[in-house]
Amino acid sequence: MNRYSFIVDGERAKCRLDIFITGQCAELSRSYVQKLIEEGRVTVNDNPSKANYKLRAGDRVQLEVPPAEELRVEPEKIPLDIYYEDADVVVVNKVRGMVVHPAEGNHSGTLVNALLYHCRDLSGINGILRPGIVHRLDKDTSGLIMVAKNDHAHQCLTQQLKDRTVTRRYTALAHGVIKEEKGTIDAPIGRDPRERQRMAVVEKNSKSAVTHYRVLERFQYYTLAECRLETGRTHQIRVHMAYIKHPLVGDPKYGPAKAHFGLDGQLLHAGVLGFTHPSTGAYLSFSAPLPDVFEKILEQLRTQESLDF
Repeated sequence: MNRYSFIVDGERAKCRLDIFITGQCAELSRSYVQKLIEEGRVTVNDNPSKANYKLRAGDRVQLEVPPAEELRVEPEKIPLDIYYEDADVVVVNKVRGMVVHPAEGNHSGTLVNALLYHCRDLSGINGILRPGIVHRLDKDTSGLIMVAKNDHAHQCLTQQLKDRTVTRRYTALAHGVIKEEKGTIDAPIGRDPRERQRMAVVEKNSKSAVTHYRVLERFQYYTLAECRLETGRTHQIRVHMAYIKHPLVGDPKYGPAKAHFGLDGQLLHAGVLGFTHPSTGAYLSFSAPLPDVFEKILEQLRTQESLDF
């Protein structure tokens, strides 16, 4: 049983309890924290509380995280494009269209199902449905993802994410022509108050989010850009690019209603990943090429061929 205790400072006053805890314990997902709250494993000033409780300065928040339950996710023989593996870490080039971990409506065919078949020893910190998962990629975002094989590695990699020392660079095709050569989007992200299944740039109940971008190539109606994450919020690049009026091509949530190029998901690829190894201290860096569908669309744009809109 892991136990945590925090004192709320003035800066975090009025923050929701569940959001506060996920901010302090980045390795715990918000849904898992809400489950712990429902189970009575979280107290505020020694009293049970609710996930939406608005904290006050000086509140003492205590949290109990039970040992990981026996895994109930089935291993599945699914091919994986593994870029690196040792006793602590696995780096996988996730294919476009693969969900990272089981959730409602996706109990099989996920990266976690494939990883359990491949290596079977994953960290248990993030619960029974997300073993080893330190960070996520959206279903239709392809590219590199790091996975922890033990709790020490998980804690170390999570801390690096929290300290913003992990290198994460994405290639994105955006609508419109971005005039600036580079820029920074510093805008907090939280749940869209009008549609809970979406994220949005909001001031209330949000977290700091910073994305750096630079233009790689311009086309008549599109821009190819590299986006570098300083933080890692849900749908961060997709939300930030839509916020500056350049949503990602193919994005079903934040882009145009009519899909361009017949796509059913955003053109976003996590092409570069770098981190410090949790045991050796060596800095590891990996790069993965764009998936075929991404390359083919770029070839069409470069050759000015007739495009199917």
